[in-house]
Amino acid sequence: MAEVSVNVTTSASAAAAASASALPIQVTPRAVDELRRKLAEAEPDVVGFRIGVKGGGCSGYYYAYDFATKIRPGRDAAFDLDGVTLVVDNRSLELLKGSTLDWERNLMSYGFKWTNPNARGDCGCGESFNVG
Repeated sequence: MAEVSVNVTTSASAAAAASASALPIQVTPRAVDELRRKLAEAEPDVVGFRIGVKGGGCSGYYYAYDFATKIRPGRDAAFDLDGVTLVVDNRSLELLKGSTLDWERNLMSYGFKWTNPNARGDCGCGESFNVG
């Protein structure tokens, strides 16, 4: 597995939040390994892996994943997870607080799986959730 070295310049507030102890979500070692694998295949301008929550889906919100090409001062927090930079926007961070991100692979499917204590309900397909 290729090692990914990421150098990130962030705002003072994002840099202060960047310690692993300040991470308000848990990320399993399997998920970190998958993030590292995906980042090794990314374009050179990618500075990390962005996770977040967007409005939409059957239940109101859905989880979003993308490569981060920048860290927006005052809008994003960046966390170092064993050499993998995880970028989360501040709004999403509130909806993800206390959650666990895992990577799951079984006979029928594979992908990131969230355990989110803030979700009060979800749709039948499991792709979206609500907090109301």
